[in-house]
Amino acid sequence: MIIVQAFLKVQAEAREAFIEQTKMLIAATRQEPGNISYKLYEDAEQPSHFVMLEEWQDQQAIDEHNGSEHYTAFAGYARGVLAAPPELKLSTPKP
Repeated sequence: MIIVQAFLKVQAEAREAFIEQTKMLIAATRQEPGNISYKLYEDAEQPSHFVMLEEWQDQQAIDEHNGSEHYTAFAGYARGVLAAPPELKLSTPKP
């Protein structure tokens, strides 16, 4: 399993639209066979700062997701509303 943390800082005026766009992304992503979990959280102290927590079966599942129509459409949208480049952290669970 691979866990992805995607930290996203959104322009304040785009916050509500961003949340709506992520609802469609999340619904489609959860249908992907290699996806285990896909959830969006907003920082409790910094509005418009989000983290997408993702759990994937393997790197192939991530690669397929990154090439999916719903993800590429969202990524194109997000480029126009992010206040900073996204930060990604990948982890693997250990016993």
